[in-house]
Formats: sequence, C-alpha cells, structure tokens
Amino acid sequence: MGSVDLTSGWWRDAVLYEVYVRSFADGDGDGIGDLAGIRARLPVLAELGVDGLWLTPFYRSPMADHGYDVADHRDVDPLFGDLAAFDALLAEAHRLGLVVLVDLVPNHSSDAHPAFQAALAATPGDPARHRYLIRPGRGPGGLEPPNNWLSTFGGGAWTRLDEARRLPGPDGSPPAPARAAAGEPVEWYLHLFAPEQPDWDWSDPAVRADHERTLRFWLDRGVDGFRIDVSHGLVKDGELRDNPPGPRATPATSFRAQLEPYVWDQEGVHDVYRSWRALLDGYRDADGRERVLIGETWVEDPDRLARYVRPDELNLTFSFSLLTVEWSAARWHQALDDTLAATAAVGAPPTWVLANHDVTRPVTRYGGGAVGLARARAALLALLALPGTVFLYQGDELALPQVDVPPQARQDPVWERSGHTLAGRDGCRVPMPWTSGEPPFGFAAPGVQPWLPQPAEWAALSVEAQRPDPSSTWRLVQAALAARRTFAARRPAGAATQGPGALRWRTDAPAGVLGFDRPTGAGTLTCVTAMTAPATLRVPGRLLLASGPAEHDGTTLALRPDTTAWVISD
Repeated sequence: MGSVDLTSGWWRDAVLYEVYVRSFADGDGDGIGDLAGIRARLPVLAELGVDGLWLTPFYRSPMADHGYDVADHRDVDPLFGDLAAFDALLAEAHRLGLVVLVDLVPNHSSDAHPAFQAALAATPGDPARHRYLIRPGRGPGGLEPPNNWLSTFGGGAWTRLDEARRLPGPDGSPPAPARAAAGEPVEWYLHLFAPEQPDWDWSDPAVRADHERTLRFWLDRGVDGFRIDVSHGLVKDGELRDNPPGPRATPATSFRAQLEPYVWDQEGVHDVYRSWRALLDGYRDADGRERVLIGETWVEDPDRLARYVRPDELNLTFSFSLLTVEWSAARWHQALDDTLAATAAVGAPPTWVLANHDVTRPVTRYGGGAVGLARARAALLALLALPGTVFLYQGDELALPQVDVPPQARQDPVWERSGHTLAGRDGCRVPMPWTSGEPPFGFAAPGVQPWLPQPAEWAALSVEAQRPDPSSTWRLVQAALAARRTFAARRPAGAATQGPGALRWRTDAPAGVLGFDRPTGAGTLTCVTAMTAPATLRVPGRLLLASGPAEHDGTTLALRPDTTAWVISD
C-alpha cells in the first residue's frame, strides 16, 4: 500500500489532513464537494506530503447538520457519489501511499434513520423504543422536559415525541400516529445537537451491535481507521440527573464537561472503546495492517483526556488545547507540557491540531490581516516541530482566513438555533480555492455557484497561486513535512520520542519566546517561536526553515515577533 508502513505504529507521528467533503472539490458540477472531486485532487495532497486524510461524513443523510445527521452509516449519500466512488477514492489514495480515515458518528443518528422511525411507530415498552433516549416528561402530564440539559446548538436538548410523530416521514409518507392516551405523560427524546439528531441509548445491546457492524463494513472495504465524532458523549448519566446550577453552557462553549457533568465524559464510554479496540486489533492480526481509532474528545483536563488513549482504548485523541489558548509563549508552554505529561503517563502519543471544521481559522483567531497571517504561519511551523501526531485542516496549508459569510447565505444550524445571534461555523467551511482567477477557483467547473460563497480575494491564496511561490504558506508546509519525515527516519539511541522527555525547553528563551530542542533522526532540532517579543538565542547549526524573516550566522538566531524558525544541528 504505497509508501506508508501500516504495521509499525505509523500513526504515532503521522501528519493527517482533514477533508471537509462538501468543501474540498466538486466533481459533478452541483456546487457541492464529493468523492470524485476528492479523488481528482489526491495527487496534490501527496505532493504536499501528508501521510493521509480524514473524510468528514459522506453517508446517507437529510443534511440537517451537513452529514452529521446520519440516516444510513453503511452507504454513500447520492450527493457525494456511491460506494463505487468511495472504493475508487480509497484505491487511489492507497496507490499514492495515503491512509484514509472515515468519520464515525455514534452519539446520535438522523431522525430519518430507520431505527428512529421504528421508535416513533412503536408503543412504550417495545424494544425499538430502547435504542434512543426516550423518557417521560416531568410535571403535570409530562409537559416539562425530563431534565435541564441544553443542546450544543442552542436551546433545550429535549423534544416531545408526539411533535416528532406529527412530522412527515423522511420519504414524505404520512406522519406516525400520535398515540398519547388521555392522562398518559408526554414522552420526550434527547438530542444533544439539533432536534433532527436523536441520541442513541448506548445501554441497549442492539445499539452496540449495530455500530460494530458499521465498523466491520468499512474495515472490510479497506479503510485505515475512524475518527469518532463526539467521542466523550456517547454514554450519559444513568439517572439523567439535572446539571448543577451555575454558569450555563452556550453553543460557543468548547469544553462543556465541567458545566454539564452528567452529560459528557461518563465512565461507561470507556467500555465501548475497549470493545472497539479489540475489534480493530483483530483486523490487524488477520492481515498485518494496523487500523486506528481517534477520538474527538472535548475534555479540557489533560489527565481525563489521556484516559481515552490507555493501551486498550483509542489509539489517539485530539488535544484541543491549542485551539483555545491565546498567542502567548507561557500559555503554549503550559498547554504543551500538560498534554505531553498526561499522554506519556498512558504510553500514548499526543495529537495536535490548530484548526478544524468547527472553529475559527487561525489567521483570524490570531488577529487577522498581516499579524494574523504571520502568527498562523509561525503556529503551523511550531506545530509541525512537535513530537506526536498532527492533524491539518484543509486550507491550513494556504493560511486561509475565516470568511464572514453573508447572513442570507449561512447554512449552519447554529445560526438558526441561536436565533441568529451566533454566525455559526460556515466561515471556516467555505470551499477550497484551487485555481486563481474568479470564483469558484477550480473548486467546481467555471460558472457553478459553490454551496457557500468564496471571497474574490482568495484568488491570491489559491493552490495554483501558492505552489510556485517559494515564500508561500503552501511551500512552507511542504518543506516542513519533508523535513519532518527525515526526523522520524531513524530514532537516536536512547532518545524519548513521546512525553516531556521528547522536548528540552530552552531555558535561555526570554519572556514572550517559546523555544525547545528535540532529538530527531536527522540531528537535534531547535524550534524557536518569537511570539510577543523578539528573540536572540545562541543556536549553533543550520537554519532549516523559518515562517518569516530570520537571521542566523551559524551560531546566533535572531527573530522578530510572530516568527518561528527551525535550526538543525548534529
């Protein structure tokens, strides 16, 4: 399978690339990205130098949450292609030496899922009703929700079942009969996200068995692993207790576990991942290839987060600390130290990320304009110097800014559920610019309107514009990835490759400067990021890369603020 050795812990220092399917490349001319479009652009990803890709959901879905409301996890939505198109994409990726992870969405389904439609049609006590968290309401006649939980998208997390029964079926069929007998309490179903996304009840063995069938379905087709959506949310408090009074979580709250202790990070979720890990390890034993599980685990406490990557659970879980930490050397130092220590305690590598399809892009997050661009480039180079696994989000390599999508064009359910008070996530999901000229910039055929509008100024940020430019962000990332491969080519004898021992912090770095030495297979890498102050450090060796202007005379390195440099020495 190409150049990636899938039998030797390849994932422990891989660089993987998130493809937001709707916005990567349109192969059929409807203005929405699809599997054929992705397949056509795979050579560019191989040229960039990533080790593989993670595909966001492409399954059958009514698209209430752009595919994260799954109606059939074992088929491809016609909007994106079909199973033959997926098989062709997977084969081409493997031919190019790229691994492929697919998204698994186990916390909830679509309300159009056959299991939820069966639950709507069933009577209380029917096993079909046990697959979802359906409970009687509180108060007279059950007219109040079962508890005080809130939806991540805004508003309450419970919807009356009889309201769902009054809606037409997903195929336009008549609504399920409303059976609320006189005096019978109203029942409600839980949805931690949109009402169209009812939560599974993971205490039901049928739910567990069905998801294992899904895992086997894609493993049998040859996928290299799974990214698990909302991996900290599957199992809820067994009594569904009210969350305690205090600050209320909002749709903009990234880490909600402390505010909502009965919703997230429950002990029972670890049993699920132990069973999945055993399943995947069985596939590795059968064919020699190592498949992986990575969690989207929004748990702020590094020690709690590390519990998800104990040896018999997930292989990886994102560390989201760098998504929320400010541009500060002290804060970065603390975030990196905490994560390295926690993951090393369980023998797992850290997994670093600066962006994804749910958060503001780094250029904008770090201040926008020239300052935001300089900081985003510096952050990228610092990120790629770290030991462990790195995930890039599509457009990171172009330093794309967040787009202020016009209100009339916004499609994120957060926009509607918040009563138009939160813009939502559309701004980081605007389709990729591949070519210069005019929109759609090669994302789709000329004249095709993309599903979200692209700003005209993205012509200068396109892949076509940046690839030939040695000073571009695309070329900076390509060079960093090539160098990073040499770091992992051989391990220095006795050197720690994970945990705090993998880095030696530079004690001579002044305030406002982040600096560390890292032993690698190509020598000692010194990474210095001048964040809020200029840096002048004695760093003998050869200047390998810099995100901006850097002076190095073979002994002394001088950087302006908002700049990262790599120096390599024997």
